[in-house]
Parts: sequence; C-alpha cells; structure tokens
Amino acid sequence: MLKIIVKDGESIERALKRYKRKHRNVKVMQNLRENQHFTKKSVKRRREIQKAAYIQGLRDDENL
Repeated sequence: MLKIIVKDGESIERALKRYKRKHRNVKVMQNLRENQHFTKKSVKRRREIQKAAYIQGLRDDENL
C-alpha cells in the first residue's frame, strides 16, 4: 500500500503528483495486468530476449 504524507504547507496537487509518481514507479498496474493469467517461464524469457534484441537493433541503427 502506498502512503503519502501531506507535509505542512504542501498543496494537495503537489501531494497528488508525488502519489502518481510513486504509483508509476512501483508498477502496481503493470503487475496486476501481468498476473491476470499465467505465463510460462520459457515464454517470459523468450519475450525478454526478443525485447533485448529489438532494443539492441535500435541502438545499432542509431550508431550507423
């Protein structure tokens, strides 16, 4: 559970902004979506390798 303590003199908009940043960094929604259905470890690993290859390809193209 995320807790945001509003400091003295801090606006509610600023506290809300801190909450949203924490929520995004903790990846709450991403974890919920991933856990909706079971994914085999081999499939997860294959996706990681494909993603790494894609990113490496982008970096290689950038260096040309």
